[in-house]
Amino acid sequence: MATPTPTRQQRSASLQLRRTFRAPRERVFRAWTTPEEMKRWKAPGPLTTPLAEVDLRVGGKYRIHMREPDGTEHRLIGEYREVDPPKKLVYTWSWEDIPDMGETLVTVEFLDRAGATEVILTHELFPTDEDRNRHEHGWSGCFRSRGIVET
Repeated sequence: MATPTPTRQQRSASLQLRRTFRAPRERVFRAWTTPEEMKRWKAPGPLTTPLAEVDLRVGGKYRIHMREPDGTEHRLIGEYREVDPPKKLVYTWSWEDIPDMGETLVTVEFLDRAGATEVILTHELFPTDEDRNRHEHGWSGCFRSRGIVET
Protein backbone atom coordinates (compact mmCIF):
# COMPACT_ATOMS: atom_id res chain seq x y z
CA MET A 1 0.00 0.00 0.00
CA ALA A 2 1.38 3.41 -0.99
CA THR A 3 2.01 6.03 1.66
CA PRO A 4 -0.40 8.96 1.18
CA THR A 5 1.15 12.26 0.11
CA PRO A 6 0.98 14.79 2.98
CA THR A 7 -1.56 17.59 2.59
CA ARG A 8 -0.41 21.21 2.30
CA GLN A 9 -1.17 21.71 6.01
CA GLN A 10 1.02 18.72 6.92
CA ARG A 11 3.97 19.96 4.87
CA SER A 12 5.92 22.04 7.36
CA ALA A 13 9.55 21.30 6.46
CA SER A 14 11.25 24.34 4.91
CA LEU A 15 14.68 25.81 4.35
CA GLN A 16 16.15 29.27 3.98
CA LEU A 17 19.51 30.14 2.47
CA ARG A 18 21.21 33.53 2.11
CA ARG A 19 24.09 34.46 -0.11
CA THR A 20 25.56 37.77 -1.23
CA PHE A 21 26.83 38.07 -4.81
CA ARG A 22 29.18 40.81 -5.95
CA ALA A 23 26.94 41.86 -8.81
CA PRO A 24 24.06 44.31 -9.26
CA ARG A 25 20.58 43.10 -8.40
CA GLU A 26 19.42 43.25 -12.04
CA ARG A 27 22.31 40.99 -13.07
CA VAL A 28 21.59 38.40 -10.39
CA PHE A 29 17.86 38.46 -11.16
CA ARG A 30 18.68 37.84 -14.83
CA ALA A 31 20.76 34.79 -13.84
CA TRP A 32 17.62 33.33 -12.21
CA THR A 33 15.29 34.07 -15.12
CA THR A 34 17.18 33.68 -18.41
CA PRO A 35 17.40 30.09 -19.75
CA GLU A 36 20.96 30.36 -21.09
CA GLU A 37 22.22 31.74 -17.78
CA MET A 38 20.25 29.21 -15.73
CA LYS A 39 21.98 26.40 -17.65
CA ARG A 40 25.31 27.61 -16.20
CA TRP A 41 24.42 27.19 -12.54
CA LYS A 42 21.02 25.59 -11.90
CA ALA A 43 22.38 22.15 -10.98
CA PRO A 44 24.62 21.23 -8.05
CA GLY A 45 28.00 19.52 -8.13
CA PRO A 46 28.71 17.27 -11.08
CA LEU A 47 25.22 17.66 -12.60
CA THR A 48 24.63 19.74 -15.72
CA THR A 49 21.56 21.59 -16.97
CA PRO A 50 21.00 20.69 -20.63
CA LEU A 51 17.50 22.22 -20.73
CA ALA A 52 16.01 25.35 -19.21
CA GLU A 53 12.77 26.85 -20.52
CA VAL A 54 11.16 29.93 -18.98
CA ASP A 55 7.89 31.81 -19.56
CA LEU A 56 8.59 34.61 -17.07
CA ARG A 57 5.16 35.93 -16.15
CA VAL A 58 2.60 35.20 -13.46
CA GLY A 59 1.02 31.91 -14.51
CA GLY A 60 3.95 31.20 -16.86
CA LYS A 61 5.63 27.81 -16.70
CA TYR A 62 9.26 26.77 -16.48
CA ARG A 63 11.05 23.47 -17.10
CA ILE A 64 14.58 22.47 -16.09
CA HIS A 65 16.36 19.18 -16.78
CA MET A 66 19.36 18.28 -14.63
CA ARG A 67 21.66 15.51 -15.86
CA GLU A 68 23.84 13.24 -13.75
CA PRO A 69 27.29 12.19 -15.07
CA ASP A 70 25.82 8.73 -15.86
CA GLY A 71 23.12 10.32 -18.07
CA THR A 72 20.23 10.04 -15.61
CA GLU A 73 17.96 13.08 -15.92
CA HIS A 74 15.89 14.78 -13.23
CA ARG A 75 13.03 16.84 -14.66
CA LEU A 76 11.80 19.88 -12.77
CA ILE A 77 8.65 21.86 -13.64
CA GLY A 78 6.76 24.72 -12.06
CA GLU A 79 4.68 27.83 -12.42
CA TYR A 80 5.50 31.43 -11.57
CA ARG A 81 3.18 32.81 -8.89
CA GLU A 82 4.87 36.21 -8.47
CA VAL A 83 7.33 38.00 -10.75
CA ASP A 84 8.61 41.39 -9.52
CA PRO A 85 11.85 42.26 -11.38
CA PRO A 86 14.46 42.64 -10.00
CA LYS A 87 13.14 42.19 -6.46
CA LYS A 88 11.30 38.90 -6.08
CA LEU A 89 10.28 35.58 -7.62
CA VAL A 90 7.78 33.08 -6.26
CA TYR A 91 7.24 29.79 -8.07
CA THR A 92 6.10 26.23 -7.58
CA TRP A 93 8.61 23.38 -7.77
CA SER A 94 7.73 19.81 -8.78
CA TRP A 95 9.88 16.88 -9.87
CA GLU A 96 8.33 15.00 -12.79
CA ASP A 97 10.47 11.97 -11.93
CA ILE A 98 9.55 12.07 -8.20
CA PRO A 99 5.75 12.52 -8.24
CA ASP A 100 5.31 11.38 -4.62
CA MET A 101 7.10 14.49 -3.39
CA GLY A 102 4.33 16.72 -4.71
CA GLU A 103 4.57 20.46 -5.19
CA THR A 104 6.75 22.74 -3.07
CA LEU A 105 7.10 26.52 -3.15
CA VAL A 106 10.19 28.67 -3.74
CA THR A 107 10.46 32.38 -2.86
CA VAL A 108 13.59 34.25 -3.93
CA GLU A 109 14.21 37.81 -2.74
CA PHE A 110 16.93 39.98 -4.29
CA LEU A 111 18.12 42.74 -1.94
CA ASP A 112 20.34 45.60 -3.08
CA ARG A 113 23.43 45.82 -0.86
CA ALA A 114 25.52 48.75 -2.16
CA GLY A 115 26.39 47.28 -5.54
CA ALA A 116 26.12 43.70 -4.34
CA THR A 117 23.00 41.56 -4.10
CA GLU A 118 21.84 39.50 -1.16
CA VAL A 119 19.69 36.57 -2.26
CA ILE A 120 17.30 35.10 0.29
CA LEU A 121 15.89 31.79 -0.89
CA THR A 122 13.03 30.16 1.01
CA HIS A 123 11.92 26.71 -0.16
CA GLU A 124 8.92 25.35 1.72
CA LEU A 125 6.18 22.74 1.89
CA PHE A 126 8.46 19.70 1.83
CA PRO A 127 6.67 16.50 2.83
CA THR A 128 9.64 15.30 4.94
CA ASP A 129 12.77 16.59 6.63
CA GLU A 130 14.75 14.23 4.39
CA ASP A 131 13.37 15.94 1.26
CA ARG A 132 14.21 19.33 2.75
CA ASN A 133 17.76 18.22 3.58
CA ARG A 134 18.36 16.92 0.04
CA HIS A 135 17.17 20.22 -1.42
CA GLU A 136 19.24 22.25 1.03
CA HIS A 137 22.31 20.32 -0.15
CA GLY A 138 21.32 20.89 -3.79
CA TRP A 139 20.64 24.62 -3.41
CA SER A 140 23.91 25.06 -1.48
CA GLY A 141 25.76 23.46 -4.41
CA CYS A 142 24.01 25.76 -6.86
CA PHE A 143 24.84 28.82 -4.74
CA ARG A 144 28.53 27.88 -4.77
CA SER A 145 28.53 27.93 -8.56
CA ARG A 146 30.32 30.89 -10.11
CA GLY A 147 28.01 30.66 -13.13
CA ILE A 148 25.29 32.49 -11.27
CA VAL A 149 27.06 35.83 -11.81
CA GLU A 150 29.58 35.25 -14.59
CA THR A 151 29.45 37.98 -17.20
